[in-house]
Amino acid sequence: MSDFRPEEVLIGAIAGALDGLRHVAVGASSPIPGAAALLARSRSNGKLRVSILGSEENNFFTDGGKELFDVAGQGRIDAFFLSGAQIDGQANVNLVAVGDYARPKARFPGSFGSGYLYFAVPRVILFRLEHTPRTLVEKVDFISAPGFSDDNVHRPGGPYKLITDRCLFHVDKERRCFRLESVHPGHTVEEIHEQTGFTFDLPNGEVPTTPIPDAASLEIIRGEVAEEIAEIYPAFAARVFRVGRAA
Repeated sequence: MSDFRPEEVLIGAIAGALDGLRHVAVGASSPIPGAAALLARSRSNGKLRVSILGSEENNFFTDGGKELFDVAGQGRIDAFFLSGAQIDGQANVNLVAVGDYARPKARFPGSFGSGYLYFAVPRVILFRLEHTPRTLVEKVDFISAPGFSDDNVHRPGGPYKLITDRCLFHVDKERRCFRLESVHPGHTVEEIHEQTGFTFDLPNGEVPTTPIPDAASLEIIRGEVAEEIAEIYPAFAARVFRVGRAA
């Protein structure tokens, strides 16, 4: 099947990582993770609860981010998404600054509870649409949220996967590193090596291609999911799915 959009591959791959969960929460500025959560909910026959900050139709929180943190601390969120200006090979996330902290090359809005959620939510999926050595680095300049902790630290949460616009990584918690799980259509393993600033493991045998969502999933993505995500991200829905206002 060649009639697909790159965003749909990401949506399908993320949705596959949410199967069997009870409650998925999605933060701000996350149209692709939000669409993936909605796809996973549709395929769960209503068993999955999805809370998307900024939505009126798909948000069970009545007190915004504060309630998100409370629910996460109670163990009632199974998956969440984090991004960062930098992500390194130990799954550390930088949301603060690049360069020397006193004289940074760039400064960003800040961590906004990312460290707390990284510790509390069992399945944190890292998400970055710019897959380059500038963003996927050997070592972050500032740790907003650590990927791993010492063995004596109580930590029910942590990284599960990293998905980018080029590939999907799985987190090897024993080795505390990433393993390349699949490469998106149109990209290659050689390209992933060239564009990644950290080292990563490879699977045994040939690296698979990230599957394109099947016809039934594409119908859901382009139908009900596109309509629902347009409520929160109208520009994204118009550009990708031609839903809502003119692109």
